[in-house]
Amino acid sequence: MSSIELTPSQKNILQELVNLYKEEESAVKGEDIAENVDRNPGTIRNQMQSLKALQLVEGVPGPKGGYKPTANAYDALQIETMDDAASVPLRLEGELLDDANVEEIDLTSVHHPEQCRAEIQLQGSMSDFHEGDAVTVGPTPLSKLQIIGTLAGKDDTSNKLILTIDDMRAPAEEPEH
Repeated sequence: MSSIELTPSQKNILQELVNLYKEEESAVKGEDIAENVDRNPGTIRNQMQSLKALQLVEGVPGPKGGYKPTANAYDALQIETMDDAASVPLRLEGELLDDANVEEIDLTSVHHPEQCRAEIQLQGSMSDFHEGDAVTVGPTPLSKLQIIGTLAGKDDTSNKLILTIDDMRAPAEEPEH
């Protein structure tokens, strides 16, 4: 999979679209995005044209219309949305946690390896996690990615663990014959 290089502005708009779409579960109006990212609607429309060209956004016509992120948008933003939160194993200091459900893994700074972090959105209590703990997430259902990291911090308000990534493993591709 080739990674699409987005400008910070495009990324911002796309991220906002994904967030709003997750809340509304219906097409998102350009004006709503404009308001949230502090741009004028014309700018958003122009950006949407380029995002459509990249196949990251779909336009939805009609009065209930607007924009919707495509599956590619999630890839471009490096977000893996879990339909079944319980299906991603989470280990703390090597122990598998039964009651920790990983809702979302956000590899925010994958393109900057020196500050490579992952945000792990959890359902459930985070009281067992402490800074410096070894945390392993995955393999994820989709890409079978496993993230091995050290807990750098917790964001209690959004129930996220912030990991410094020590290692990322994906299953080896089958060699082409």
